[in-house]
Amino acid sequence: MLLDPMTLVLLALVTGFLCATVVCVVALCRAHRTNTVALVRALAELVSVFTRYRRKKP
Repeated sequence: MLLDPMTLVLLALVTGFLCATVVCVVALCRAHRTNTVALVRALAELVSVFTRYRRKKP
């Protein structure tokens, strides 16, 4: 087998992390200077929502 399940999971996690990083960087670059603080706070809230959602699943 070319890729075992652990390698696929690791590859999916790295790909997801890279995509999330690109989205955050692009959002910060496109934001107006006065909106940067609000954008950073919104990104932090988004992370906390995903963390809570992940913890609810058994």
